[in-house]
Amino acid sequence: MSASSAGLPRGIDHIGMTVPDLEAAARFLTEAFGAVALYDNVTEDDPQQGPDAEETLGLPPGTSVQHMRMMRLGNGPSIELFEMRSPASRQKAAIASDYGLQHFAVYVDDVDAAVARFEAAGGHVLTAPKELLGIEKGAGNAFCYGRTPWGGLVELISWPGEAPWERTAPAPRYRPPPRD
Repeated sequence: MSASSAGLPRGIDHIGMTVPDLEAAARFLTEAFGAVALYDNVTEDDPQQGPDAEETLGLPPGTSVQHMRMMRLGNGPSIELFEMRSPASRQKAAIASDYGLQHFAVYVDDVDAAVARFEAAGGHVLTAPKELLGIEKGAGNAFCYGRTPWGGLVELISWPGEAPWERTAPAPRYRPPPRD
């Protein structure tokens, strides 16, 4: 590793997401996206709680991490699910105009088939798939957004066609390798 790259990220390892029911969320991710449960790092038998957990995660006093599970999602970053109990919880999902993580996107080869799986697993699609817009527009490039059963926003995206930005960008955007 060169001195100039020391401390720079190599990519996104995982995305953390707090859900109201970890088992239901894991089931949804498995049914909708083929996610695989890798391991449980915290279980209800041994929750993370107290001043150390509060400091480590920046949690309000009295919050406990009841369950934490890492889920593998295709060839990209994993999703780390958290189920917490907190006296300060809002008890509703953030919406796109709230500060913080707005949504995550999953790359799919067939947006229509992905929509069908998403809905069959209990998700709610906000619109029919649409053509990508502006400088992301290209042959077959499409997207749509949906809400998970707990209210989180997910984008289903596919961009097999070259888009205008690719001709001038200083680096390529991540694209999963083709399936075997």
